[in-house]
Amino acid sequence: MKTDGLTGLVYKLSNWLMKLALLNILWILFSLLGFVIFGLSPATIALFAVIRKLGTDQEEPVLRTFFHVYKKEFLRGNLMGIILMMIGLISYFDIQFFKETSHSFLQLFYFPFVFLNCIFYLTVMYIFPTYVHYNASILQVIKNAFLIMIMNPPSSLYMITGIIIVYLGIIYIPAIIPFYSVSILALIIMVSSTRAFQKTEQKKNAIESKNVSI
Repeated sequence: MKTDGLTGLVYKLSNWLMKLALLNILWILFSLLGFVIFGLSPATIALFAVIRKLGTDQEEPVLRTFFHVYKKEFLRGNLMGIILMMIGLISYFDIQFFKETSHSFLQLFYFPFVFLNCIFYLTVMYIFPTYVHYNASILQVIKNAFLIMIMNPPSSLYMITGIIIVYLGIIYIPAIIPFYSVSILALIIMVSSTRAFQKTEQKKNAIESKNVSI
């Protein structure tokens, strides 16, 4: 099939839309397969892993790759999910405590904890892309995601913008939820993260080159 010109563009766009719709459905089904609690994290890892490969020459069948990653990362993915969930819950209850307390001194900690909570959720947006991009331990993945987030504010801004756009799309076109809600968001986050990874590697290489020259 001819894949250049307008015909090629339409074909590639249709192919991407079809695969994103399939990924969204697979993410929902495999999350439910693990009763959500145990399926959400490995399904999300599988989603990002497939999207990462779709943007490279390593493209593989979507269903087979998704299932392979889901099964392979089920235990490790759930361990990371539990860690993130525990941090999120502790942060949430801390914020609620400082918000509801009548002690004026303790109330001073409310906004600092809100800020830390925002940092946590910004880091979470990088965690799954970092997980599938680097071969590292869970703690190292979280550490790398935090450092990459700190070093790349523009990528974080792109992600937040993408989240707002997807949210508005869901509000005005609810029919897209089963087909494109999560997969489109994952694509935006993956593309933004990949740019952040590249810029971070460039900064790292520049520092190493400078140190060698010295």
